[in-house]
Amino acid sequence: MRRRKNPFRGVYTSEDRHGKLRHRLRRTIKGRTIDCYINAPYGSPEFRAAYEEAIEGARQTTLRTKPGTIAYLIANYLQSTAFRNLKMATRQHKARRLDWIREIIGEARYAQIKPQHVEQLMRKKPGPVAGNRVKKDLAQLFRHAAKYHGYTSPNPAALAEANKVRSSGFHTWSDEEVETFRATHPTGSKARLALELLLNTGAARQDAAAMTRANIRGPRLHYARGKTREQVIVPIMPELARELAHLPADQMMLLAHGNHGKGYGAASFGNWFKEQCEAAGLSRCTAHGLRKAGATALAQAGATESEIAAFLGHASTREAARYTQAANRSRLTDSAMAKLSTEPEQKLTNLSERLVKEGRQAADV
Repeated sequence: MRRRKNPFRGVYTSEDRHGKLRHRLRRTIKGRTIDCYINAPYGSPEFRAAYEEAIEGARQTTLRTKPGTIAYLIANYLQSTAFRNLKMATRQHKARRLDWIREIIGEARYAQIKPQHVEQLMRKKPGPVAGNRVKKDLAQLFRHAAKYHGYTSPNPAALAEANKVRSSGFHTWSDEEVETFRATHPTGSKARLALELLLNTGAARQDAAAMTRANIRGPRLHYARGKTREQVIVPIMPELARELAHLPADQMMLLAHGNHGKGYGAASFGNWFKEQCEAAGLSRCTAHGLRKAGATALAQAGATESEIAAFLGHASTREAARYTQAANRSRLTDSAMAKLSTEPEQKLTNLSERLVKEGRQAADV
């Protein structure tokens, strides 16, 4: 079995002499050592907030920067309201990506950065998607420079050429793969509940992992999307209702682990669900792929872009349009091919006879 990655790097849990669990963060970031205790239940929102505050504090303290450099721009952006308004998980990932940029070109003056420099930096990342993320992060930094630091030149990251991405992202589950998973994980199992919850609500892994009985209100399930803060209300479909009926009466979390019914973190839930997929022989399948499968099923059933966006918890219909466009292409192809079968058979018969006659005439010659 694959070893799960610790979502809180540098945290070590031990039991004190009173039998109480203590969570100690010991980590060195760019020469700055963090050594502190986090006084909150492991994995709780309070724990995550304290952990992220300690990490971000260390990063900002170690940024000894000169005005006009990329490192200075990054340090300033990390203290901005725009960055602080991001969700904690988003801040964590973005700060790591900006740290990488600072390590490579931190001493460069941002007024001298050209599109070709951005493209060179993009090529240092493995894969086109990661390279495009560098372009996006730099473009945001230069917009910050234009807004707060008097930068007036064209945005070099916006002018840089993006990498072509041929992949459609996470694999979308097929109907056959869903049935294979169901056959492996029978009704009443936690894995089966996770599948039905993800498939029938469109929830992302962080949202599914955080759901409790309080999210169930009569025949519907209510939750706020973690990434967009959009409110999502979905009817509880029969497949999901059947699995929810198996929940122990004293269990508050819909998806719990351990002996105390604690919830998963987003990363740990994703890793656990991936293991359940591999147990079913579905190595390409992930939790996010089920979210895409639910949206695809809605599009194929004729759902509008607004309906799909509501299901996914998106603030706009831009992403939903991809699903409806794909479904429309499929329907148009079916319609076009169906026209071939509606041609009168007589036309095909006449064509066949004419070819035979022409062949005979050619043979007589």
